[in-house]
Amino acid sequence: MKKYSNVIAAYSIMLMLIILVGIFQSWSIALSIFNYCMISAVMTMGANIQWGYAGLINFGIMGYTALGGLAVVLVSVAPVPESWRVGGLNMMTCLALIIGMIFSIKYILKKIQKSKKRNYLIAAIIFIGLILIKLISGPAIERIEAVEPAKFGFLGGLGMPVLFSWIVGAFFAAGLAYIVGKVALGLRADYLAIATLLIAEIVVSIIKHEDWLARGVKNVIGLKRPAPYEIDLQTSSWFINLVERLHSTKLAAINSLSEKQELLNQLVINASSVYVKLCFAGMFLVVVITLLIVTQKALYSPWGRMMRAIRDNEEAASAMGKNIVKQHLFIFILGSAIVGIAGAMMVTNDGLFTPGSYRPMRYTFVIWVMVIVGGTGNNFGAILGGFVVWFLWVQAAPMALFFINLSTAHLPETNALRVHLIETAPYFRFLLVGIGLLLIMRFRPQGILPEKIIKQ
Repeated sequence: MKKYSNVIAAYSIMLMLIILVGIFQSWSIALSIFNYCMISAVMTMGANIQWGYAGLINFGIMGYTALGGLAVVLVSVAPVPESWRVGGLNMMTCLALIIGMIFSIKYILKKIQKSKKRNYLIAAIIFIGLILIKLISGPAIERIEAVEPAKFGFLGGLGMPVLFSWIVGAFFAAGLAYIVGKVALGLRADYLAIATLLIAEIVVSIIKHEDWLARGVKNVIGLKRPAPYEIDLQTSSWFINLVERLHSTKLAAINSLSEKQELLNQLVINASSVYVKLCFAGMFLVVVITLLIVTQKALYSPWGRMMRAIRDNEEAASAMGKNIVKQHLFIFILGSAIVGIAGAMMVTNDGLFTPGSYRPMRYTFVIWVMVIVGGTGNNFGAILGGFVVWFLWVQAAPMALFFINLSTAHLPETNALRVHLIETAPYFRFLLVGIGLLLIMRFRPQGILPEKIIKQ
C-alpha cells in the first residue's frame, strides 16, 4: 500500500475536485466531466501503450478515434432499405474488390521474389482495381445519397446493440493500425509522427466527405445508447416516486400543492440527467478498470519487460533474438485498438456522430499532453493525466470567469477591459493547459506519476 501512496493521494485530490464541481455547480456537470475524463483516460492508455511501452510516436490518434465513432453508426443504426436497394449491392461488390486486391497483393509479395516484375504486377492490380471501384461505386453513391438526403442519404447500419460497436470500433482501429504499421513503422521517429498524423487527416477527411457511409458533415443524430432516455425516466412512476422519497423533507416544507408539484417536476428532470450519467459512468468505469488491470499485468509480465528493453535499446534487444518489427507492429495495433474503443465510447455518450469535430491537428496534441502530464510508461499516470487535463480543459472557462469577475468587480459592467476579458474567458483553457504543462516539465519532467519499475 505504501508504494501506491502517491497514486492514492493524486487520485483522491482529483476525485475531491470533481466532488467540489458537483457541490458548487451541479452534479450533472460533475458527472459529465467524470465520464469524459474516463473516455480521455482510455485514449491516454492506448497512447501510453505505444509510447510508454515501446517508444512509438503516434500522432494519428484522432483517426482511430473517428473509426471508433464510425463503428457506432455502422453497428447500431438501423439499415436504410431504399439505399440498400439502389446501391447496396454495388458497394458490397466494391468491398469485395478491395479485399481481393489486398489478398492478391499479399499473395504476389509472398510467391514472387523482389523484382521489377513483382512491382509491375502490384501496380497493375492497384490501377485496375481502383478503376473498377470507381466505375462501380460512382453511380451507386449518387443514388444512395439521393435517398431523402435531409433524413438519410446513407446506407445505415446493422441495427445491433450499441455496446457491440465498442468491440467493432477496436477492430476497425486495429485493422487500420495493421496497414499503417506495415507501411510506416520502419520510418524514423519524426517521420513516423508525420506519417501517422497525415493518415489520421486522410481517415477523417474520408469520413467527412463520403456521405453514403455516415452522412458526412450532415452528422448522424439520435444514436442508440445503453442507458435509458431522460424523457422516459421523467414519465416513469417508479422514478418519480424514488425522487419524491429522496427529497421528501424538502417537499414537505412546501404547503402549496402547485408549488410542490412544480418543484417535484424540476427535481425529476435534474435527477433523470444525473441517473443517465451515472449509468454511463458505471459502464465507463468497468472499461477503465478492466483495461487498467490488463495493462498492469502486461506491463510487469515478461512481455512488458521485453517491450521496455526494446524501447530502451533496440540494438541490444535485437542481438538477444527479439523480433523488433513484429513486436512494434503488435503494440501499435494494441494501442490503436484501445483508442478505437474510446472513440466508440465517446460517440455512445454523446448520442451523435459529428465527423467535423475530429480535428487531428488540435485534439491529438491534447491527448499527448495528457500522457506527458500523467507520466509516460505508468498506467496510473496515463489515467490521471486524462483526468487532470480534461478537468482543466472544461473548468478553465468557469475558473477564469470567476477570477475575472473578482478582479474587475470595481470596474463598471460596460468597461472595455472587463467586457473583453469576459468574452475571451473560454480561451483561457489554452493558457491554463500550457502553463500546467510548463510547470510539469519544470518540476516533474517525468510526469505527476512517473514510470516506476517494480523488480520481481
